[in-house]
Amino acid sequence: MRILFIGDIVGEPGRRAVEELLPGIKKSSDVEFVIGNGENVAGGSGITPALADELFESGLDVMTSGDHIWKRKEIVDRIDSDRRILRPANYPSGTPGFGSTVVKSASGTDIGVINLQGRVFMQALECPFRVAKEEIEKLKNKTRIIIVDMHAEATSEKIAMGWYLDGLVSAIAGTHTHVQTADEKILPGGTAFIADVGMTGPFDGVIGRKKEQILIRFLTQMPTKFEMAEGDIQLHGVIFDIDEKTGRANSIKRIQKKLA
Repeated sequence: MRILFIGDIVGEPGRRAVEELLPGIKKSSDVEFVIGNGENVAGGSGITPALADELFESGLDVMTSGDHIWKRKEIVDRIDSDRRILRPANYPSGTPGFGSTVVKSASGTDIGVINLQGRVFMQALECPFRVAKEEIEKLKNKTRIIIVDMHAEATSEKIAMGWYLDGLVSAIAGTHTHVQTADEKILPGGTAFIADVGMTGPFDGVIGRKKEQILIRFLTQMPTKFEMAEGDIQLHGVIFDIDEKTGRANSIKRIQKKLA
């Protein structure tokens, strides 16, 4: 079966890209299940219940997140009750929400999804490597297909996670940097891997924000308001082809689609 993973969906432009481009991608590539990182959908930082519903209506089956998940307080109650919206599993015990889930595809196949957050150059959470093994133990008796969102800053940490989980999960998709990498591969144990699936949103700025404001910040080091860029809207992601019987990946393909 084919599973689409959409890179960090940024603001209104990113949501519009999903709404307008996703149906065509699903049809042309025979995609049965869609995962998207949604931590930036509300003005570039955080998510609200209404925007989560908008993305589910547009075709997402599961929404992962990362370090911006708590930026909008109204999501807390929803994330604590809706297993389609994940926060990183390696937040401390007692944190609201879920770090992994199992959701049925359109054909009734159970798909497991795990959300992790890295620690290099990021918040000091629980060890994502040890937590990953714990979450896999919870899911492996429910499904052979497990997709991991490794939301991390350091490429080295993502690659290390790939080797650590090779053969234990179907695929690992890196998120957070908003820049799609060209290192997609099938690891020896049958796990598909890419260090970053990229961004879905406006590309005429700096990772989704207006370039003029970002340049002022770099040049002056003064606090600057960052607003959403608006043009050159694209959807970036990867399509995993997974063997339903074994859970091993047959292929991984990067995609970049531009909104007309």
